[in-house]
Order: sequence, then C-alpha cells, then structure tokens
Amino acid sequence: MSRLQEIIKNMVELYVEYSDADGKLSKEELMTMVDKEIECAEMKDKIKAKRFEKQARDGEIDFREFSRCVISLANNCYHKKTGKGKDCGDCSDE
Repeated sequence: MSRLQEIIKNMVELYVEYSDADGKLSKEELMTMVDKEIECAEMKDKIKAKRFEKQARDGEIDFREFSRCVISLANNCYHKKTGKGKDCGDCSDE
C-alpha cells in the first residue's frame, strides 16, 4: 500500500476505534485517543487545552471535524518543519 493510502487508512481506523457507536468522539474518547496516540507533549497539551473543543460545537467530534483538525495539525507541523510558521500542535482554523 502506498504511504498516502496508509495514512488515510490509519486516520479512518483510528477514528473508528475511538469513537462510540454513533460515530462521534466524546471529549472522554478524544482524551483517551490523545493520551494513547500522540507522543509530542506540546501537541498533546495544545489539543487538550482548547483546540479540538472549538471544533466540537455540539460537544462531540464527528469525522469531518476530526479530519479538519488533523489537517490543521499537519499543516502547522509542515510550517514548523520548513521554518515558515507556527509551532507544531497548534490546531487552529487559520
């Protein structure tokens, strides 16, 4: 499997594994996922502090909201790696 396909597959499997039967992540499920699946303390702290909660307007995170935030995290990590922007872990809508 190609690297990009593997990334997509892993993202979907991760969400499905941690979400409940209705296909959404509660705050508790999100925190469990963050604790188990993110090693970067800076990224973990920022997610726990507020950013994912902003995405979850109804108190739960659906796959679209989860995807948007993961993409934002990846974008900011790219900017940090290339020296063009924010710290890795900032999950904003910018």
